[in-house]
Amino acid sequence: MNDTPSSKGDIRRTQMMNLLKQQGKITITEIIERFDVSEATARRDLDLLDRKGELIRTIGGALYEGMSTVREVAFSEKSQKLWLEKEAVARKASELIEEGDSICLSGGTTTYLIAKQLKSRQGITVVTNAVNIAMELADSEGIQVVVIGGVMRAKNFELCGPLAEKTIEHINIGKMFLGIDGFNIQQGISTYSELEAQTARMLMNRALQTIAVLDHTKVGKASLFSIAPLTSLYGCICDKPFDEPTTAYMNEHGIQAIIADQTPAILR
Repeated sequence: MNDTPSSKGDIRRTQMMNLLKQQGKITITEIIERFDVSEATARRDLDLLDRKGELIRTIGGALYEGMSTVREVAFSEKSQKLWLEKEAVARKASELIEEGDSICLSGGTTTYLIAKQLKSRQGITVVTNAVNIAMELADSEGIQVVVIGGVMRAKNFELCGPLAEKTIEHINIGKMFLGIDGFNIQQGISTYSELEAQTARMLMNRALQTIAVLDHTKVGKASLFSIAPLTSLYGCICDKPFDEPTTAYMNEHGIQAIIADQTPAILR
């Protein structure tokens, strides 16, 4: 039976949040046992609270957002920051893509801008788990778009979960362009969402080359969930040169560092 407005459902979710604030984390199994609800109801409650920004959704439950110093930023908010820098990175990434390539674009503002750069290109297959990227390329006759299924995360349009993982197992990718939230030597490349981190790892395993695309504000930072060490990257594209320790580490491990020119192509 569905919850009536402002009754059982609201009360239960308030109690869940109180418990989450006390413990710092909660599992789906714990919700089922404590509140005598089905697994479907437990997942629905967590998804509702996630959309409100009150918790951090994980694969098996949730974390209390107040326990973390990081905050997930919605696509609409990200798109208002460092737009020219991200466009420069996207232009440089598009130069690495040739006719006949099968590439992957993960979710993110920079990867979305890569998609915009490819709209008029021919003979390219784009695999993506981001609904907005797929829609951006939908009317491009020269681009074949392969969309990975799954449950969409509302803040950034990425599809994740078991359905996505089943699809990924059967695809082959040449170059993957990966949007990230953090990039440093100790924690490697990282993101805010555990679900996205797991999906990204699987995509990387199916790609011959993985190239991280990022703006300079991500360098030296670590988000909540690690995706992989820097050594798993073929290269990375950034709008500014990396600091000396990061540059030395990348050189030592053969990771290509590509710096994007922020001068618009029409002015060069």
